[in-house]
Amino acid sequence: MKRMLWVYLIMSCCATFITPLFPLYSEHYQLNSLQITILFAVYAAILLPTLFVVGAKGSAWGLKRVLRSSIWISIASTLLFLGSFDVWMLYAARILEGIAYGSFTGTAAAFLIKQISPNKVSTAIKLSGATVLIGFGLGPAIAGLILQYLHLQPLRVPFWFLLVMLITSLVILETLPKHEDSLMQKPAKTKISLGVPNSIRSHFWSFAALPIFTVFTIQGIALSLIPSFVRNVIHTSNLAFSGIIILLLLGGGALAQFVPWPSHPVSRMRFGILLLAIGSWGIVFSGLTANLFLVWASIFIQAIGGGWTFQVALRFASQLPKPEERPRVISAFYLCAYSGFIIPPIGVGVLTQFFSLNFSLIILNLFAAVIVIYVLIYSIRFNRYYSKYSKVASTEKSMQDFINCHNKMEVMLEILRENVKIHGSESIQAQIANENFQAANQILQLLNEFTKIEFNSNAEQIMESSKSLVVNIKENFGRKY
Repeated sequence: MKRMLWVYLIMSCCATFITPLFPLYSEHYQLNSLQITILFAVYAAILLPTLFVVGAKGSAWGLKRVLRSSIWISIASTLLFLGSFDVWMLYAARILEGIAYGSFTGTAAAFLIKQISPNKVSTAIKLSGATVLIGFGLGPAIAGLILQYLHLQPLRVPFWFLLVMLITSLVILETLPKHEDSLMQKPAKTKISLGVPNSIRSHFWSFAALPIFTVFTIQGIALSLIPSFVRNVIHTSNLAFSGIIILLLLGGGALAQFVPWPSHPVSRMRFGILLLAIGSWGIVFSGLTANLFLVWASIFIQAIGGGWTFQVALRFASQLPKPEERPRVISAFYLCAYSGFIIPPIGVGVLTQFFSLNFSLIILNLFAAVIVIYVLIYSIRFNRYYSKYSKVASTEKSMQDFINCHNKMEVMLEILRENVKIHGSESIQAQIANENFQAANQILQLLNEFTKIEFNSNAEQIMESSKSLVVNIKENFGRKY
């Protein structure tokens, strides 16, 4: 798992590595704010269709083969940045990076799950999500430090570092086993689909899609415009400053996900999206006052809010649909997320043609504030729904425990019978019977505890059947031994 997480980290670094170079490209190629935001957004625009196609077809093509190809495409993008001498090469390189990370995202999670035991899947997914956010922040931080302190071909040298990092990730990927499904297990046709079931549509769009759209909108603006904001509004020439701010924003959001409070997901969402809005407004006011401390404090607050909102929104998108509906809902979730990377940043770029950057950010924040208010109001309705949903999920889990318990007792009783037949020694028979008799009593006690919960008739039948098995064990072996 550690090796695959390293590949996750490097590929995530690549996705945002270019961010501190935006002001340099703006000066070198005479690009305005709109052209810079398009340079940022074209990555997300090409990533989305790639994600859908490769996510659906990746298993049929071979997960490791797709991951290997995505790294090679990212290497090609890096080489194009290295050799760029015209604006079109920058856009081409960003398009290649969108294809690379879209294909990587569509298959990396499935490949990671195949590398680990089933009981570690939840931990692996949580760590992979945090690693992605850290990588998104680490890429600009590394590039910014190189630009500020190396003083050597600023439009070339950072990408040499990135190239070395990509080669190491390619080498590490080759050390991982394939774990591909056999041809018999692979479906003949894989349908690419997107949709949200009617039963959860309102809850999904209002309490998962809108929050993640807001997160990516606000943080997408930060990624695309913070370098220019820092230089032109905060008036600092330190190129590492913007990279470190982005690292705090995204890396801090990843670390915030491990903070246990608040534990209830609805409360966590409320606090998260509220902190996200407060941090965003703080950045605007820091531009008005040119206050560096306010910049750091606002980024810290926004990082916590973004981390919690992302975490809970993804949880609801994964938890609410049925297992067979989950891939389509997750695809819709990421469509909303990356739409936040595309539409609003371009909108701000257009606004900067008529207004100042800071005023354009105020308009964006007013738009985001409307969404935040709506989500907070809707959370009252969603909380009632989620409370009922949690009770149903708890009941279904207990019923599954009944079934597992019943099956284990059937196996235990059969083994007990066979062992008593095989072993002639009375002492061995007594020992075997006694051990299984004790286990049966423990299971009976557990079942008695379950009767305190209300279940349907099927669950009651399972309970009665399980209890009869215990009685059977007692009657056949308990009296004799």
